[in-house]
Amino acid sequence: MAERNADTAAPTVAIVGSGPSGCYIAQFLRKRWRDAEITIFDRLPVPHGLIRYGVAPDHHGTKAVARQFDRLFERDNVRFVGEVEVGERSPLTLERLRAAFDIVVLATGLYADRPLGVPGAQLPQVYGSGRITRLINGHPDETVEDVTFGTRAVIVGHGNVSIDLVRIFLTQPETLEQLGVDPALVAALSQLDHLDVVGRSLPHSAKFDTAMARELSKVGDVRFRADGIGEDSGANDPAAQAKQDAIIELVENSPAEARRTVHFHFGWTPAQVSGTERVEGIRFTATDISGAELRLDADSICTAIGFSEAANAPLRRSEHESPAANLDTGYLDQGLYCVGWLRRGPRGTIPENRADARMVADIIAGAVGTGDLTIGKPGFADIEDLISGAVPSVPVSDPATLHTLVKELS
Repeated sequence: MAERNADTAAPTVAIVGSGPSGCYIAQFLRKRWRDAEITIFDRLPVPHGLIRYGVAPDHHGTKAVARQFDRLFERDNVRFVGEVEVGERSPLTLERLRAAFDIVVLATGLYADRPLGVPGAQLPQVYGSGRITRLINGHPDETVEDVTFGTRAVIVGHGNVSIDLVRIFLTQPETLEQLGVDPALVAALSQLDHLDVVGRSLPHSAKFDTAMARELSKVGDVRFRADGIGEDSGANDPAAQAKQDAIIELVENSPAEARRTVHFHFGWTPAQVSGTERVEGIRFTATDISGAELRLDADSICTAIGFSEAANAPLRRSEHESPAANLDTGYLDQGLYCVGWLRRGPRGTIPENRADARMVADIIAGAVGTGDLTIGKPGFADIEDLISGAVPSVPVSDPATLHTLVKELS
């Protein structure tokens, strides 16, 4: 391995994962070191991860952040290398990457849907929100084959993702097709005429944003219903009261003669999915001490209760934490860091990931500045022979190549 002159060189940086956190930390490290060699690796052929495959397709404003990330590759001399999995199943192991680069940042996020964890949850018509969103956005890992929703679906969860699912499920088929959703998936969704949306919280403490709930009023031909309203209004907290008011307004202003219905249920914990070969319903228990039960018929169940590290993930954070690891700062080991959801868990929006990336970038820059992290490793040239089957890496002298590639593969 050829060493560089560490006294005059900027660091070599490898970032694993090209979603928001990976791109944001590349931005901040580029601002810190204009001459640093920065390479972003991803197992998919195109960048942007969650923005491309995890954001509802009708939220154009959120997806538009990808345009600023494109400038990393088009203007800021950041190399993207797609179709490369870093891990023990690949010729490019994390150990090999660390040997080649001064700084390695893991930004792989959390891919798996958090399991429902009740009897019957293994039935094939139980779908996680992550999988559904990837299907809607055409993720190459997912297939529409055998996906059925029937006419009645239960959505478990009261966060923004569950509201996204309600809105997408109720969107007119022609609009979904215009957004690029697979026609087979559009056909499956078009059969739905009743949604039950069930969560543990009461309305004032549900995790959805008030604006997200009010956005549902724009969906036509839907009658909204709700139970658990007014049991604990949170009247002393204007933000909490606004959430409950948003649900009340949906109920009061929706047409009674609508063909489709959405029923919000507050204060219920899932207990069991019923059915033998397929989903037939789901039972909930009250979160209070009443002992009450709620039983709902269902053809499918969609969980929107969070994300976790996949059991078969090629890189699992815990396996690379040294005794000196400090997750508060993103430090895993000498020259090895983590950022985003992989660091702090499945919470926070894209802007919060930006703040997280800035913090970890500052920690990295500080370590280099004080000499706690020495530099001088050769970088990409030292591992290029291991990834000959990958999407051709984009030379920093020809960033337009990636722009063309992304358009062709999108």
